[in-house]
Amino acid sequence: MDTSGPYRAVTGFADSAPVWVQRAFELWTGYGLWLFGVLFAAVWWRARGRGRARAVALALLAPAATALAYAVSEAVKSTVEEERPCRAVAGAAAPLAGCPPHGDWSFPSNHAAIAGAAAVALVMAVRRLAPLVVPLALLMAFSRVFVGVHYPHDVALGLLLGGSVAALVVLALTGPAASGVRAVRAAGTRRAGTRRARTRAGIRLTGPGPGGESSPEVRNVPGCRMP
Repeated sequence: MDTSGPYRAVTGFADSAPVWVQRAFELWTGYGLWLFGVLFAAVWWRARGRGRARAVALALLAPAATALAYAVSEAVKSTVEEERPCRAVAGAAAPLAGCPPHGDWSFPSNHAAIAGAAAVALVMAVRRLAPLVVPLALLMAFSRVFVGVHYPHDVALGLLLGGSVAALVVLALTGPAASGVRAVRAAGTRRAGTRRARTRAGIRLTGPGPGGESSPEVRNVPGCRMP
């Protein structure tokens, strides 16, 4: 697939852009993925507090699915071994970011795969996030071409790969993960002896949920006997 023409056009536009635009894209391409991490944490905290096992399962699966998408992308990259356009395309403007060393291959874009996976997983967890995370993922993908380290087809197929892997993982594992959350919460109502610390850690991760640790029906009250 040859997208060297669009690559030259985008990098030429980047070269002529104002300095503040160039710096903004450099910062975003370098650190923007951390924003998805913040969103993962926020979605988990929200789900943990609301109590539904399925919501917690989706929140926990989102970063796991994204990590798996990255692993798949890296495996494909190591198989295809496509040279970076900042070395391979003649006549293109100099990249804004340093060209990665030989052996750090171009196809697909790991940044785009991670962003695509994170966006899909977050939307499956909280649909209202779509207007925020989808543009962020597209902007991350575009930034990789803008700074000169990827071809357009690298980022387009990276987004598709990451989003597809994340969707498959979440669809396949939501049921088992939700069952696991319910099991952890149920164990919280029977915690005792050597299991106590482990159960507390699980409750911190999943939240107590209905009938869980925080439920008054399952607290041990001195002088009272359970029926």
